[in-house]
Amino acid sequence: MQFARAAWKFLVAVKDGMVLIAMLLFFGALYTILSSQPNSGAIRDGALLLDLSGVIVEEPAAPTFEDFLASNGSNSLREYRLRDVVHAIDATVEDDRVKAIVLDLSGFVGGGQTSLTDVGDALARAKKAGKPIYAFASFFSDDSYQLAAHASEIWMDPMGGIIFAGPGGSRLYYKGLIDRLGVTANIYRVGTYKSAVEPYMRADQSSAAKEASEALYGVLWESWLAEIKKARPQAMVKSFADDPAAFVTAAGGDYADVAIQQKLIDKLGDKTAFDRFVAEQVGVDETPAPDSFKSIDFDDFVAGNPVDTDGSPIGVITVAGEIVGGSSGPGMAASGRIAEQIYTALDEDEIKALVVRVDSPGGSAYASEEIRLALLEAKKKKLPIVISMGDVAASGGYWIATAGDHIFAEPETITGSIGVFAVLPSFEKALAQWGVTADGVRTTPISGEPDFVGGFSEDLNAILQAGVEDSYSDFIKLVSAARGKTAEEVDGIGQGRVWDGGTARQLGLVDGFGGMTEALAEAAKRAGLAEGDYHAQYLDPQDSLGLLPFSGIPFVQKESAPITGVVGWAAQRQKAMFGDALATAQGLLAREDVQALCLECGINVQRNRLAPDGWVENLLRYSLSSDPR
Repeated sequence: MQFARAAWKFLVAVKDGMVLIAMLLFFGALYTILSSQPNSGAIRDGALLLDLSGVIVEEPAAPTFEDFLASNGSNSLREYRLRDVVHAIDATVEDDRVKAIVLDLSGFVGGGQTSLTDVGDALARAKKAGKPIYAFASFFSDDSYQLAAHASEIWMDPMGGIIFAGPGGSRLYYKGLIDRLGVTANIYRVGTYKSAVEPYMRADQSSAAKEASEALYGVLWESWLAEIKKARPQAMVKSFADDPAAFVTAAGGDYADVAIQQKLIDKLGDKTAFDRFVAEQVGVDETPAPDSFKSIDFDDFVAGNPVDTDGSPIGVITVAGEIVGGSSGPGMAASGRIAEQIYTALDEDEIKALVVRVDSPGGSAYASEEIRLALLEAKKKKLPIVISMGDVAASGGYWIATAGDHIFAEPETITGSIGVFAVLPSFEKALAQWGVTADGVRTTPISGEPDFVGGFSEDLNAILQAGVEDSYSDFIKLVSAARGKTAEEVDGIGQGRVWDGGTARQLGLVDGFGGMTEALAEAAKRAGLAEGDYHAQYLDPQDSLGLLPFSGIPFVQKESAPITGVVGWAAQRQKAMFGDALATAQGLLAREDVQALCLECGINVQRNRLAPDGWVENLLRYSLSSDPR
């Protein structure tokens, strides 16, 4: 008894210590955040510095508390919101304090081709208005050069380089590994071109998938070349891209010499030389270093140039990332959260129309339908709905788009992929090699299914394939009704094939070319608003803790995914069986006494008491759990 009491006191002390540590971490993070908020009052004459160390996305994901602690509050690899970057560049046109725009692309990872075209167009508008643009990078590739091509002057480090790879390349195929491991990939799909499952069923790309990829990548590459040619006519990009080895070999491996000779860049110089050059144009900032130029911080500039709010509001709903159920995000297109934003918009009488910005490769069909149904509620209230497609609006993204009255895409938008699939693994071959087999009693043909040890039954396979085929039929009907086509016509351009925006328009999957500007104008026209008498009201999700730039401290367990159909039921049952197997193995090793235990009575009751999540999340969850006595 004394030992038990001592052990209990020790556990209570550990728990209290964990709470204290959690509180210290929280308040430390809060102090860091509050001391680094954007300051619009700090804007002064100089160059707007776009130090794009990271990626440009439609909707940045809120980092987790663990991410924030790991980075010490810094943004070493940041997600920049596309509309913020475009708005900041456009705002320089009327701001006399901005003497130039500086693109530091050394840490730029990239972005979608359509997004980068939007940024490039904004840079072209600023340059036309008389704002010099200076770009620097130690190394240029496709994405960074797509932005740099719009600069007045391009600098590169003499020890740097430049290469254009173009879209396309290899992807991994796991069929050989799966067979060697004895894993069975139970695949259910509809669509000749639905290639997302091919890595699990083939060792190479099918001819149908290759045909679709060649057509898509060919259009994207030609569009990229055309944009560069327009922005920088003197650059001999295509000849270099067609045979880079010949040029580099002829230059003796001197990448910088190739870049100069092909007129891809204007000047060679390291970062200090570049900064000194910019300082000569916009003024010297003596505080950081004598060679530093007067700069305007991007976040400060965005904060000091809020978007226009004149006229009637047009609500903008963002569907960005993989489409999933629940209320997570941003960064994931969670159907519950997005549907709630739509219903909230319906309660605001001021909102006259909705623009749905889709930048998603798809995801859960059930979650896609949840968002579409919410949009149909808006239609019942006579709100016009216009779809604006970003870099990609395919599969589930296109499912949602069928609710629109008008669909805009860019020529380089990736869309279509009207098809569905499901993959569930089983391990009967692998486990049999280790002597693990399955046996039991069934009350129905699918008792105990999905059986990841004994293999899926033909009955379950038939049920799952029929469900996938029914989902495809639903998809075809939605597109048919929305686009005024027969089911046969939609099936002919469906089958999981992906299309570029230009071809999609020819096929009648989209109505016109344009971005958010055109979509807002169309929504205003359908709402009967006068030209220019409206503004975009972005219905963004709010952080659960307000000021904190992450998705909240995980005091409780993560949201569990709801069961949304037979496939979801099968997947959840499969996970539960894995849990049972692990619990049985642990029990075999842990029990040291005669047991009075019922094998069929729920041995997995306790297996999820502490889920293996991040260390901070586990720490906080344990420290805030109920008293274990």
